[in-house]
Amino acid sequence: MTITFRQGTIEDSYAVFQVFVRSIMDYSERMNVMAITGGNDPEVLKTMWERRKTMFEFLALTASHYWVAEQDGEIVAYARSMEHGGLIELTEFFVSPLHQSGGLGRQLLADAFPQTDSPLRVIIATLDERALARYLKAGVYARFPLKYFYRQAEKVDFTTDLAIEPMQLNIHLERMNQIDKQIIGHSRPVVHEWIATTREGFVYKRGDEIVGYGYAGSSSGPFTVLDENDFPAVLAHAESFVAETGGEFGVETPLINKKAIQYFLDRKFKIDSFTALFMSNVPFGKFENYLCFSPEFFM
Repeated sequence: MTITFRQGTIEDSYAVFQVFVRSIMDYSERMNVMAITGGNDPEVLKTMWERRKTMFEFLALTASHYWVAEQDGEIVAYARSMEHGGLIELTEFFVSPLHQSGGLGRQLLADAFPQTDSPLRVIIATLDERALARYLKAGVYARFPLKYFYRQAEKVDFTTDLAIEPMQLNIHLERMNQIDKQIIGHSRPVVHEWIATTREGFVYKRGDEIVGYGYAGSSSGPFTVLDENDFPAVLAHAESFVAETGGEFGVETPLINKKAIQYFLDRKFKIDSFTALFMSNVPFGKFENYLCFSPEFFM
């Protein structure tokens, strides 16, 4: 059967979501981890799609490179990346189980994650050895693992000299871009404009200066602070905010972020079995001052 390649569109969003689910479930079985709890239940998948539809559409609309592979009109694989502020990041690279190891992944990766003038190249990767080999050949290398820490949210008493205020992008975005550039090496205003529509944003002030920001809700992150010692207060505030909804609070965490991890350990957070690797072409950023977007489709 002939495989054809074409550029993806927003209309492909549900089809590529199905490829993502099939691929990640296959990975879960091979690695004996639970990447999607209840992923074989049609009702669970329906709920997941309703929750992630806006994200898949956002990734489609903002992708700098977006390619799908089709067989007989059915999408069997896809890959896409986004570029902003001198960074290109592979957001997704998934091949349906029956089409893996057939060579089409090599073509998709070359198209969706090309060698560009961007000084920073990033992939958040699973531990799948076949995919890792391709990423290493693409010139990115593991810098640190990522783990999801989570628990049923509870109100947490804390003291801090920070003033915590609701985010107003029309007022705060310029300063947030400056903080991003300082901590993660690039600015990404389009990403903030979308995230702010999906969860509650806050800025953290010391005196009159914004020294960090964060997002909390049914999914939380990213969080960025100029001083890593502010993480206990920032996380206590976020957990308390989520506790008001009776939900779970969880954060995708670089395992070099000591202050955040200490908060999670002190609060007896659970650690998810799924592990991701942060990979880049060169070391950059201060990720001890950063907590990632959840789920881990991009930084």
